[in-house]
Amino acid sequence: MSNRVRLGNAVLTRVVETRIELGTSLFGDTPPEAWAENAELLEPSFWNRDAELWRIAMQTWVVQVDGLTVVVDTGVGNDRERPQMPPLDHLSTDFLTAFGEAGFDPGAVDVVVNTHLHTDHVGWNTTSVAGSWVPTFPNARYVMPEPDYRFFSPDGAGWSDAAAIVFADSVFPVSDQMELWSDDLQLSESLRLRPAPGHSPGSSVLWLDAGKPAVFVGDLTHCPIQLPRPHASCAFDVDADAAAFTRKRIFTEAARARAAVIPAHYPGHGGATIVARGDRFEVDDWLDLDPI
Repeated sequence: MSNRVRLGNAVLTRVVETRIELGTSLFGDTPPEAWAENAELLEPSFWNRDAELWRIAMQTWVVQVDGLTVVVDTGVGNDRERPQMPPLDHLSTDFLTAFGEAGFDPGAVDVVVNTHLHTDHVGWNTTSVAGSWVPTFPNARYVMPEPDYRFFSPDGAGWSDAAAIVFADSVFPVSDQMELWSDDLQLSESLRLRPAPGHSPGSSVLWLDAGKPAVFVGDLTHCPIQLPRPHASCAFDVDADAAAFTRKRIFTEAARARAAVIPAHYPGHGGATIVARGDRFEVDDWLDLDPI
């Protein structure tokens, strides 16, 4: 199976952690007929029609460019208490083995980008060693959006029992390597972080331009149903209206730049270049990765 593709002078690799299915009811303003009307786009990779479930990949993207190895989002992680998300509770996968089999050494990673600080984007920031959480990538900068850090940390509006667990096992243990940012952040000649608020206050996108552009959009979109319906909200969005506004803006920028849109959770080919058709977007060409 090919999980690697070249984008200009950059090499992109997908490392899959696990896959789950969730109810389409999480897209509360997307009626059942909209799923059926877009069946050609969604089946079989993204939608289980019979069970009314949408399919999700928990995966990490690794970008090699400008002499750097950059990990984009780190999934769920093993052995986590996640009572608010039963499918992710005490997960046990072979992610680190897959990471190594893809040719990567955690000690050689230069930068870890958490596009936002939800539980399924920060998990492999750390690994449990002798009962303690330690950085999985011991020599990397962990780059996190400051608005999310402030929102979800103690005294923030988003602080909760669930956030406390996530910060304790996946955020606070990497404090010595953490770099908080707001506004734009240029990581290298070819990589730039930009705010994309809505899904969370600090949600961000990572633009890659090394001759063939792409944008890693995190949870700006959870499922391709949001391509023809960019206004469609997902229950996980902190601010649904802001998320919809940002989604349309980034989709428009990507379509104009002919940049591949690469979400955190798309199974199938993982991402695609898109084109605008009025107030909707359509897939022009999927990434040249084997579908999962």
